[in-house]
Amino acid sequence: MKKLLTALLVAPAIALASGAALHLDKAPEVQRDNAALQSGARTFVNYCMNCHGLSFVRYNRLTEIGLSEQQIKDHLLFTADKVGEKMRVAARPAEQKIWFGATPPDLSLVARARASEDGSGADWLYTYLRSFYRDEKRPTGWNNLVFENVGMPHALWQLQGIQVLNSDHHLELATPGTQTPAEYDKTVADL
Repeated sequence: MKKLLTALLVAPAIALASGAALHLDKAPEVQRDNAALQSGARTFVNYCMNCHGLSFVRYNRLTEIGLSEQQIKDHLLFTADKVGEKMRVAARPAEQKIWFGATPPDLSLVARARASEDGSGADWLYTYLRSFYRDEKRPTGWNNLVFENVGMPHALWQLQGIQVLNSDHHLELATPGTQTPAEYDKTVADL
């Protein structure tokens, strides 16, 4: 627990200390829309939870967004046996450290930890998930404008497509994904 808290407190300071000016896109205002929240839960479980957990959230909290316990069991409960269990990561931390050079953070508190004078934590996450680009020099083959040299691969690349960094240091969509840019932005906003 001490390591997790230290990582959550130190990571934003390191990111801010890099000195690079960081422009965050404004995350769309999220209304209490159960369909969007359910979509975000489905995307998280299917794409993010292989590496990132939400250990301060239990599966049964998903009933608050209109899902029944049976729906949770049938469609979202892959890493636990009971809906009352915490949403823990599927991979083992020792394996993750080998694969990525570090254990990926639990995402329960990331939005709060990433809030700064540049924007809210939601703004940071929204911009981060839209700022991956192909970088063959990186071990994962991916890099990110918001978090340079991140150890995380682009888990949503099939949805977004492959972006590249052009000579003006802007992102260009080189290969379209299964979603249009507007659909991908909505997927990320729903998370």
